[in-house]
Amino acid sequence: MPVNEINLEWYRSFYWCAKTGSLSRAADKLHITQPAVSHTLKQLEDMLGGALFVRGARGVRLTAEGEVLLRYVEQAFNFVAAGERKMLEMHQLAYGEIAVGAGDSLCKHYLLPYLEQYRDLYPQIRIRVTNRTTPETLALLKEGAIDLGIVNLPAEDGKIDLAAGRSQQDCLVGGRRYDGLAGKPLSLQELAHYPLLMLEKGTSTRRHLDRHAESCGTALQPELELGSMDLLADFAIRGFGLAFVVRDYYVKELETGELIEVPLREPVPPRAAGIATLKGAPLSEAAKRLLEMLSVPNNEDR
Repeated sequence: MPVNEINLEWYRSFYWCAKTGSLSRAADKLHITQPAVSHTLKQLEDMLGGALFVRGARGVRLTAEGEVLLRYVEQAFNFVAAGERKMLEMHQLAYGEIAVGAGDSLCKHYLLPYLEQYRDLYPQIRIRVTNRTTPETLALLKEGAIDLGIVNLPAEDGKIDLAAGRSQQDCLVGGRRYDGLAGKPLSLQELAHYPLLMLEKGTSTRRHLDRHAESCGTALQPELELGSMDLLADFAIRGFGLAFVVRDYYVKELETGELIEVPLREPVPPRAAGIATLKGAPLSEAAKRLLEMLSVPNNEDR
């Protein structure tokens, strides 16, 4: 019999009659009348083609066929109860998994503090992180491979809901050999006189910087293109050139003088990290809790 044709109410009546040995007690358990239970059992017996109970003055007892059926029905209801318990545990965050996508820099400097808080609050939830660029993270989200993503804005996709997170400010930095530029604002055009380090093309950060330069009537020509912002900072510290990084990510290096901020006459407009979810797709309770945490300022921002 196809699953969608199974009448679970019939089997509930059968189960409780078998367990209680009484039509009236089964009716009390099911909150229906005794005639309704009797009618339901008659329908089930007619469908299965045999008697399930022997009726007597003191109640009912199972036939041999009924004993066989009860073993399967009891197992089925035990599985249903186990499923309900698992669902309750997941809603109470005692069990489950969450999958998050983010780029290397966003993961290390933005997402990680939230994940530490989340792990402390919900230690039973398994956290899976996939490191990809913003375009790749959005693609994973649309494939259903992750629950949510942390991406660099601006980003656009009609199938994705994007909520702005913490503000980010790009700035130009260099190692100690460039400390003479600390009090001398440079124009974007003047960057052509210095070795410039930038992220590879195709990233949202690179697009943001290129668009800003274009709006100022120039184009940025990097001498070296790297795959992560941490590499840009490391190369800048070692004197390979000037690099664009997010200021908040390298506060320590700026305070110790490992990195020197070089002011710009045309400062890069601030942008934000975005919290990306698939439009119209329901989130698990575990994902909802992380989304709530990401939607309020991190303790470090207060």
